[in-house]
Amino acid sequence: MRKIIIVGGSRGIGNSLLTSLVENNKVINISRVQPTLSHTNLTHYTCDILIDELPDLMEADSIIYCPGSINLKPISRLKLDDFRNDFEINVVGAVKTIQKYLTILKKGNCPSVVLFSTVATELGMPYHASVAAAKSAVEGLVKSLGAELAPTIRINAIAPTVTDTDLASKFFRNEKMIDMIIERHPLKKFLDPKEVADMAEFLLSPKASSISGQVFKMDCGIVSFKI
Repeated sequence: MRKIIIVGGSRGIGNSLLTSLVENNKVINISRVQPTLSHTNLTHYTCDILIDELPDLMEADSIIYCPGSINLKPISRLKLDDFRNDFEINVVGAVKTIQKYLTILKKGNCPSVVLFSTVATELGMPYHASVAAAKSAVEGLVKSLGAELAPTIRINAIAPTVTDTDLASKFFRNEKMIDMIIERHPLKKFLDPKEVADMAEFLLSPKASSISGQVFKMDCGIVSFKI
């Protein structure tokens, strides 16, 4: 069985990944809250990625770093601490995780890393200055580390559009808001966490052994098409 570290597997996309992977892999979940799922293949460590020391682990084949933020405000209302906090959650936490487990990851079976970006790094969107800046740094990290760690470790990112998670619940408050989201996307839909988890699972797998340093837009057409 492959040994997969998930940071942030208690909610949202991370939880969908955990649920999907735990049947056939040894999954180590690191998050502030324990997942509701219980399984013989699942080990949980309670940890705040920005404050606590990460647990010492002996083996790992893959890392998925899921924590993120959706801090949407006009630039006039964004404080410098907003930018710092979003950068800490999205970038520094990922760097901290990779540095901590790099040695064991290099010894893993087809080792790989998956991070998360957003469509807002490519599509200019009002009120996204802080999160777009942080996620753009994630994309730079993916490309730089993809080159640095080749050929031993692959690293890729997924850039989803609006996904139906707790983090994005403010976008799904009523039917009118949901209809507006659907209408904005050329494929007339938004993302289910399971769809994103399936893409992450593919990128972790040996089936993606020739893919590294890439950022995959799961955009329901909002970036790719003008219709």
